[in-house]
Order: sequence, then structure tokens, then C-alpha cells
Amino acid sequence: MGITKLLLKIEERGKRHACEGAMNNNCESEEIVEAANIAISNLLPTKSRSLYDIPYNRFKKWCAEKNVQVYSENVLLAYFIENAKNYKSSTLWAQYSMVKSCLIIYDNIDISKFPKLIAFLKRTGDGYQAKKSKILTKSEIDRFLSSADDKEFLMIKVGLILGIAGACRTDELVNLTVDDIEDVGSSLIVKIPNTKTKFHESLWLPMWEICLNCFENTCPFVLPTSSISAFLCYKAGKCSSQPVGKNTMGKIPSVVASYLKLPDVACYTGHCLRRSSATLLADAGVDH
Repeated sequence: MGITKLLLKIEERGKRHACEGAMNNNCESEEIVEAANIAISNLLPTKSRSLYDIPYNRFKKWCAEKNVQVYSENVLLAYFIENAKNYKSSTLWAQYSMVKSCLIIYDNIDISKFPKLIAFLKRTGDGYQAKKSKILTKSEIDRFLSSADDKEFLMIKVGLILGIAGACRTDELVNLTVDDIEDVGSSLIVKIPNTKTKFHESLWLPMWEICLNCFENTCPFVLPTSSISAFLCYKAGKCSSQPVGKNTMGKIPSVVASYLKLPDVACYTGHCLRRSSATLLADAGVDH
């Protein structure tokens, strides 16, 4: 059989398969298609769905500018080679992860099976050293809690205690409500809303007087019984009804470091609380 006849036969077989696929799609009811579309739309993380769409739309725009119709391995490789001129390795990997998820969901293309692309991304990490948040030691934490003035740093103290004791992420502290805290007399039981597993983790917190000893004198209003943020803005010795936001919560470690006059204050990021907690547990011999 000649090459031409072989190619024609392959093309004919491809058309036949395409027709069969179209017939199968027509057999699907509108209800099934709608249910599938709803399920697909929920595959991306609800919280960061818009963040996933940004690099995906940027990739689609790049493809349109280059008149690219097929998302092949060479196309993805060329795209990330161009991006590597402006972004660090960690950013490239983050963009790759989000573009990969969107391509699987929206275009049914799995770029995790592109070995040349993966190899290139690994090579971009040669010599790259990720910046990690610094940690607070036990002595530094104790020094801040004992010496810092409650009238100025009460909210910082409470956030520091809960963040270290519960190995909390910034979002978990922001999402904490009054309903998540149970007063059992000599201690508090705090249910930490885990942002990753969607389950609450219970935290038993003794020495709760450190957190609440100034509350009655600083809060100018009666808290309602409904769900309200556990952290309220606290300035000049007074508590307001405005909840503490993510940015303010993320600055707790840097505020502590600044008060203690530690070097490289900017390196004490919001992740410091979780890292410090893990380090303290490891130093104590606890398998965290």
C-alpha cells in the first residue's frame, strides 16, 4: 500500500471516529450535559478561581497573538521560555500549575504529560533559593507577651498566641469567629477553621487570661450573640466594631519583630506564625 493511500485511509478512519463521537454527544440529554458543566465549573478552588483564570487567559491571549490553534508541548514550552525572562522559578511553577488545571478542565489537555516542559521548568530552578519567612523563638515570644503594653498590642498578643498555639494560617485567624471560641472556665477551646481541609481543628488554650484580661475595659460595646469576627480593630486602647483584615493579621509577626528590635523585620511574614509553631513542636520532640 502506498503512502498516499495509507494517509487517506487514516484520515477516513479519523473522520469516522469523529462522526461516532458526535453521535454519542447528541445522545446525551441536556440534563446530563448541564450537570457535567456544573461539576466542571466547581473543579477549580472556589476561593482562588479568579486567580487561576488570570494566567490561563494570559496564555490564551498569547496564543491568539501567535495564531496558535493547537496547544502542543512545543507551544507550551515556547510560552514558558518567554515568561522565564521576567519571572522567577517559583512564579513559573505557580503559573504552570494554574494553567495546567485550567487546560484540563476547559480544553481537556493534560500538560503534565509534557516531559520537555517539565524538564525546562526544573532547569529554571538551578541556583534559585526560595525566600522563607523567619521564625520567632520561644524566648522572643515570651519576651513580647510579658513586656509589650496591652493597651497598644492587645490584638497582636491574642493573634500571636492563637497563631502559634494553633499553627494557624493568616486566613484561618481572619475567619475565626466568636462562635468558634468556647469558655470552659480555666481555659478556652478554640475551633480553628482549616482553610485547606475545610474541617475545624480544636485547640485547647490554657492561660486564657493573657488573651482576655483587658477585654472588659477596652471593648466599648456588647458583642452580639451571632457570628462575629473574633478579631476586632484595636487602637489607642480602644476596641472598635471593624473586623481585622488579612493584611493587618499578616503583619503580626513583623510588628512583634519590630517591637523586639530584631533584624530583617520584613522577613517576618504572615507565614511566620505557622513556621514558628512547627519549629517549637519539633524542638520539643513532638511529631507534628
